[in-house]
Amino acid sequence: MANIKTIEGDYSIGSANFALVVSRFNSFIVDHLVAGAVEALTRHGVMEKDITIIKAPGAYELPLVVRQALATGSFDAVVALGAVIRGGTPHFEYVAGECVKGLSQVSLNSGVPVAFGVLTVDTIEQAIERAGTKAGNKGAEAALSALETLSVLRKLQS
Repeated sequence: MANIKTIEGDYSIGSANFALVVSRFNSFIVDHLVAGAVEALTRHGVMEKDITIIKAPGAYELPLVVRQALATGSFDAVVALGAVIRGGTPHFEYVAGECVKGLSQVSLNSGVPVAFGVLTVDTIEQAIERAGTKAGNKGAEAALSALETLSVLRKLQS
């Protein structure tokens, strides 16, 4: 294994512009994800001036808004943040599934990291846990994922 080259990302990426594309729906949860993402990015050297928050109506609309944000050419990475909470109808499956598929497709088609920070939970209590209490802050985790992915892509290009 001594002769095997390893390329791995880290959190020191230098200059980069980040978009946080945020669902307004369930904002009482999503606002905590945004705070976690901003804190994680700035803690790792991203300047506040290099972060743009873009608000979409809901999780279903996130892929389209992310695609349009990337079409501007202004962003090196995107963190998509939202919360889909299961209710008594199949609405949850449709919204969550299309959000996941759409964001994945946008990232693959653009070649730009799109980190998935959309909570898909059964209850409000689970959402609260994942937005900064017992289970950590999934917004911060998504921001770190964007940083690391951008880092590894830059290393692959150099």
